[in-house]
Amino acid sequence: MTKHILVTGGAGYIGSHTVHALLDDGFDVTILDDLSTGVEHAIPAQAEFVRGDVADTALLRKLLSGGFDAVIHFAGRIVVPESVENPLKYYRENTATSLGLLTEMVAAGSPAILFSSTAAVYAPGEEGAALDEEAVKAPLSPYGQSKLMTEMMIRDAGLAHGLPAGILRYFNVAGADPEGRVGQSTPNATHLLKIASQVATGKRDHMEVFGTDYPTKDGTCIRDYIHVSDLASAHVETLKHVLEHGGQTTMNCGYGRGSTVREVIAAAEEVTGGKIDARDADRRAGDAAVLISDNTRIKETLPGWQPQHDSLQEMARTAIAWEERLKVLNS
Repeated sequence: MTKHILVTGGAGYIGSHTVHALLDDGFDVTILDDLSTGVEHAIPAQAEFVRGDVADTALLRKLLSGGFDAVIHFAGRIVVPESVENPLKYYRENTATSLGLLTEMVAAGSPAILFSSTAAVYAPGEEGAALDEEAVKAPLSPYGQSKLMTEMMIRDAGLAHGLPAGILRYFNVAGADPEGRVGQSTPNATHLLKIASQVATGKRDHMEVFGTDYPTKDGTCIRDYIHVSDLASAHVETLKHVLEHGGQTTMNCGYGRGSTVREVIAAAEEVTGGKIDARDADRRAGDAAVLISDNTRIKETLPGWQPQHDSLQEMARTAIAWEERLKVLNS
């Protein structure tokens, strides 16, 4: 029998790519999204769409009563500097909303949850040091803290109520669907490669490099970038694993190597053959110098997960192609 999955935030960047990956793999999908940051053109015709807020417990109760084989929870806020300026918003819209979702899932007897977490739960690493899942948790921002608190709630719900779960800690997500179906569509998105692609396609006249005095090889932050389509396929494989084996698993999602901000910009310049106007700026609050994944666990747990787009150039190529596509969609 075909599995039916509820995806909160399924019209957003990572959510929409995962919805397409689920549909490609034969799952039935219902999307719950209020379109506050998601976009309607990211919703495929094959998916059922319910416009609403995941914080609306009455709506959740009604939806969950229909019976789903799992919930994938993307809905939430993700901007680190904003979380520093407005922490209560993040505790309300990430942590408290997730508590409401878990409460309704347990009441409905929902079989499983996959949660969209982040590498921002970790204490910063040293240059070249990869972080495994047991590394010290010491978030530098309320964003990271709000996600870590949700992870704790999911674990406790699993112990108390037998709720199977997959917790995926993303490192830095980049790129767009190679088939051009979806991409990063939020106009004020803060993802590095999104902004670089906007400059490369003339939507911005310049970009800023926040911090050039970090203890790294070129003074800019180092991150482990993962192509969004590889991340989406990791969700599908994790879902299959959790539905088959139960229990709870927490896994890093990254390639296990780091790139600097300047290297990402250089990859975008290589794709376009032009120069990107990148101007030095002060550090942002809440940014760690280095975040690189130890991805041993996900490779061992999900033998079916084989990254297909693991180069900066492929991430830049698909991101820039999507920016060109957006010109048509928004015209």
